Amino acid sequence: MKNIFIAICCLFVVAACSSTSQRASYMTDAPLEQRLSKVRAKQGDPMFIRIFKEERMLEVWYGKKNGKFKRFTDYPICYYSGPLGPKKYQGDKVSPEGFYKVTRRALNPYSQYYRSFDLGFPNQYDRFKGYTGNYLMVHGDCVSVGCYAMTDKQMDEIYKLVESSLKGGQDAVSVHVFPFRMTDARLSREKSSPHYQFWMELKEGYDYFEKYKRVPNVGISSGKYTIGR
Repeated sequence: MKNIFIAICCLFVVAACSSTSQRASYMTDAPLEQRLSKVRAKQGDPMFIRIFKEERMLEVWYGKKNGKFKRFTDYPICYYSGPLGPKKYQGDKVSPEGFYKVTRRALNPYSQYYRSFDLGFPNQYDRFKGYTGNYLMVHGDCVSVGCYAMTDKQMDEIYKLVESSLKGGQDAVSVHVFPFRMTDARLSREKSSPHYQFWMELKEGYDYFEKYKRVPNVGISSGKYTIGR
């Protein structure tokens, strides 16, 4: 019986490792342009980023001529800090959630964490709520006290893609940060959470993109996020 138990455990470990390895195969030896061409995109095209805390995943999407976006690749997040939920004050060491925009001014190729771009926290919504903090970024070096940290190799590529899109004419790259993939089933488990109403606001933006594959226009009204076409 003991041997059977060990064998079953080994099967689970192998399955888990296979899944992780499969998920992490986003970067290959193929040139970046060649990989982009597979989704009919190129550096400088409009792009969109989604971040999921629970899944530890950063997605990159590229815009098409019809205005819809197509997924390019996923980058496993090396590290983020704090629990699920919004960042509220400087020093709480919580990585933010919400709808952010990255401009050219946010790029820092000389960051002490290899390379970085600032998410733009606090945004208008965060300021309305009285949330405080600064220098909340996506960066390399795989360490975090409130940022989303990637490996240097990942960050080298992500930074290049963001910089190219901004230089290519995109005013800002939208970055939508979610606590988890906001399916009805997953969110239904959080009805007792103090963040539930906030997450319901985020879900509107998540659902819009899932349905139309277009980045929604995000606004603020009476201290709440609003989602429009």
